[in-house]
Amino acid sequence: MNNKEIALIGLGYVGLPLAVEFGKNRKVVGFDVNRHRINELKNGVDSTLETSQQELIDATYLSFTTKIDDIKDCKIYIVTVPTPIDKYKKPDLTHLEKSSESIGLILKKGDIVIYESTVYPGATEEICVPILEKKSGLTFNQEFYCGYSPERINPGDKNHRLPDIKKVTAGSTPKVATEIDELYQEIIIAGTHKASSIKVAEAAKVIENTQRDVNIALINELALIFNKLDIDTESVLEAAGTKWNFLPFRPGLVGGHCISVDPYYLTQKAIEVGYNPEMILAGRKLNDNMGIYIAKEVLHLMTKKLIHIENSNILIMGLTFKENCPDIRNTRVIDLVNEFESLNCNVDVYDPWVNKEKAKQEYNIQLIDSPENGKYDAILLAVAHNEFKLLSSSKIKAFGKQSHVLYDIKYLLKAEEVDGRL
Repeated sequence: MNNKEIALIGLGYVGLPLAVEFGKNRKVVGFDVNRHRINELKNGVDSTLETSQQELIDATYLSFTTKIDDIKDCKIYIVTVPTPIDKYKKPDLTHLEKSSESIGLILKKGDIVIYESTVYPGATEEICVPILEKKSGLTFNQEFYCGYSPERINPGDKNHRLPDIKKVTAGSTPKVATEIDELYQEIIIAGTHKASSIKVAEAAKVIENTQRDVNIALINELALIFNKLDIDTESVLEAAGTKWNFLPFRPGLVGGHCISVDPYYLTQKAIEVGYNPEMILAGRKLNDNMGIYIAKEVLHLMTKKLIHIENSNILIMGLTFKENCPDIRNTRVIDLVNEFESLNCNVDVYDPWVNKEKAKQEYNIQLIDSPENGKYDAILLAVAHNEFKLLSSSKIKAFGKQSHVLYDIKYLLKAEEVDGRL
C-alpha cells in the first residue's frame, strides 16, 4: 500500500494539507492548473497560510506540477477541487467534471480515484464515474475503483488541523473501502470512520454544514426579534448558555466555501427527487439577507443622528468570511459594501489579512492600508480578527467623525460602547 504513488488534484485549502501530510512518508505529486500557485509552492510559500514553509520542507516526497503527464504513473488520485454554486444558487460541478475528464485520460487498471469535494448524495457515482469510464474505456469496479472522503478543513484554525480531525471514508467495494480507510489512517491521528457507502459519506458531509447553517439562521432570526424588543442578543445568549445543552451559536454573516454553499447541494438533489426542503431553504434565505438587514440598521442609526447618507464615509473592518485567515471566498461582507454603495456612500474596507490583488480581482474592492482618524460617519466591525480585538473602543471610535455610528457585528466590544450590534 505504501508504495502506491498519490496524485493530489487541486492544491487549495483542502488539497495542500493532504499533499503535505502524505508527502512526509510516500511519493505524492501535487497537481494544479494554476501555474502561479505551483510556482509559489515550489518556492515554499502557501498564500492560504494553511501550511508553513517548514511543513512544505518536511514533505520530502512531495513534488508539484501543472502537467497532467506528470501524474500518469500514480495509482491513487485524490480530487480536492472547488464545488461552488452559480449565480442562481445551483451546484456548479464544472471543476469536478473537468478533473474527472483529465484523470480518465490517464486512468489505468487497478487505479483508485477518491473524491473529497462537497457534492450531493450520489454525485460521485452518477456524475464522476461515467466520465471516468467514458474517457478511460475502463469498467467501474472491475478495472478501476472510486472512493469518497469528505474534507473537514477549517481555514485559519490552528487547533483543529487535518491530522486532528476524524475522517469519514468510503469505497465503491468493501475491499477498496478498507484500503482507502487504511490509507487515511496513515495521516489522521484522530482516526477514521468507514461509512457503509459512498452515498452515505456524501450525505454526511453535506448535512454537517447544513445543520450549522440552520442553527445560525435560528439565532439570526432571534437577533432580529430581540432587536425589535430592544433586548441585547448577546446577553440573552449568555444567559441561555448557562444550560448544559444549549448550543453556543452566534448571529452574524454566513459566508465561506462550506456553510453558505453546501445546503444548496442537498436542496437541489431533494427537489430533483420531489421533495421541497422548506426549513433548509428558509434558513438559507434568512442568512443570505443578513447583510442587507445590518446595512439598513446602520443607516437607520445614522439617520437618527442626523448624519446625511449620500456621500457619507463608511468604514468596514474585515472582508474575509471568518476571522484570522485570508479566505474571502463567498464572503457576505460584500453584501454590506454593495448595499452602502447603492446609496452613494463612500465605502472603505480594511483587512490586514487579505491580499489586495485578490480583493480587487474577486470583488473589485480596493482595500485601504489603514483607516484614517476622524474620517468616517459609520464604522462596522465585520470580522473578529485578532488585530481588531486588540483595539480599544476609543481607538476604533477615533476613526469616526465627532458624530458617527459604531456597529459591532461580532461582539468585539461591550454593548454600552457601541451604537448597535446584532
